[in-house]
Amino acid sequence: MSVLLLLISALILIYVGVGGTTAALVMSIATLVGLFQDEWHIASILFGGLFLALALILVIPSELRLDKFSRPLLGWVRSRLPKLSSTEEEALKSGSVDWDGELFSGKPKWSKLLDAKPAQLSAEEQAFLDGPVEKLCAMLDDWKITHEHYDLPEKAWKFIRENGFFGLVIPKEDGGMGFSNTAHSEIVMKISTRSVSAAVTVMVPNSLGPGELLMHYGTDEQKKHYLPRLSGGEEIPCFALTSPVAGSDAGAIPDKVLCARASGTAKKCWA
Repeated sequence: MSVLLLLISALILIYVGVGGTTAALVMSIATLVGLFQDEWHIASILFGGLFLALALILVIPSELRLDKFSRPLLGWVRSRLPKLSSTEEEALKSGSVDWDGELFSGKPKWSKLLDAKPAQLSAEEQAFLDGPVEKLCAMLDDWKITHEHYDLPEKAWKFIRENGFFGLVIPKEDGGMGFSNTAHSEIVMKISTRSVSAAVTVMVPNSLGPGELLMHYGTDEQKKHYLPRLSGGEEIPCFALTSPVAGSDAGAIPDKVLCARASGTAKKCWA
């Protein structure tokens, strides 16, 4: 009974998020109550005392817990994490976080979130949503796209190219629409109500594609050459994932590609 009451109290404390001295006191009282119920049986004293000692070590901050549990456990976890490539390390160090970083602080400032002004579409962005996006949606038949033709209609491809859907976030001086991320999200969300395939077709070049990377890190020569071509759909970027176990996590792909050139033709061998 002492072990049972200790486990029950521990689960309740975990659920309500209570630790430290308070948790130690509650578990000690629960164990004593269990010992009393067992009439201080020797087995109950041994097992109850053993589990209580272990629980106290875990819930009370101390050098013992740090040296014997926390550090070894952290080292074990780190040894099993995949190694970051130099590219991934550079990506982690770049950019910034908004309020979402507060969530990982453990004590988020909710007032900062509540004081944030809601995003608004500009008149031009709203007009695009009400005009070209509505026209594109009218062209889409999701059943035919996914079960009959396995592709968007040719008129939809033409409309997407000619109306700047591939350059939503690319600046106007580079041939794009110069829209905000909010507009990008609203446009993709609306298209997805008619066809997820079409929505992803528009979304990927504006997010996973090289447009934004070129905008931030490309040379002037690269921007001048590629951005107008991407905006007009002359070149359509893609993000290819080939591993069945990685999903959309490119960093988790375990496959290796070996390329051998024979008779002037590149041959790919997977290992």
